[in-house]
Amino acid sequence: MYDVYGLDYKTWTPWQTKEEFSTFCKVLEENYEKIILIAGSIGAFFSMNSGMEAIFKNKLEKAFFISPIVDMEKLISDMMHWANVSEQRLIEEQNIPTDFGETLSWDYLTYVRNNPITWKTKTYVLYGDKDNLTSQETIEKFVRNHNGHLTVMKNGEHWFHTAEQVDFLNVWLKSL
Repeated sequence: MYDVYGLDYKTWTPWQTKEEFSTFCKVLEENYEKIILIAGSIGAFFSMNSGMEAIFKNKLEKAFFISPIVDMEKLISDMMHWANVSEQRLIEEQNIPTDFGETLSWDYLTYVRNNPITWKTKTYVLYGDKDNLTSQETIEKFVRNHNGHLTVMKNGEHWFHTAEQVDFLNVWLKSL
């Protein structure tokens, strides 16, 4: 039997979510002997960036990441390429809205470069081979370097949203 908590975070920059996640984690750390993390997409990145391993000490047993963003600098670089934005232009303009709904930010990119992810928790990753945000090569590198175990869903996307994808996700979670 497990207690399940969801963090409906309100912030969107890694430096803000780090503070928000830390506050939430400290409450859990005080009340539980064992903790399992389930996070998806940018939530996985924010979780790794938050310092929760240090807050939870040895209580964080394992993590389940669904379509995680594991290399934010690479994703930002890819988005800059998609938007035809050079690093020099980003430095000059600081924030650049894109046609695909994201705003590129020099502060965000600088933060990511200056705060690399360190992650030691045993992590199970579910990845869709049609993920349009993170390449399989990037996921495989993360898994190799961070005590990970990878499951790839054929025809899975970044957002696990179809009935088939959700069923796959549920079977994957139950199997672990």
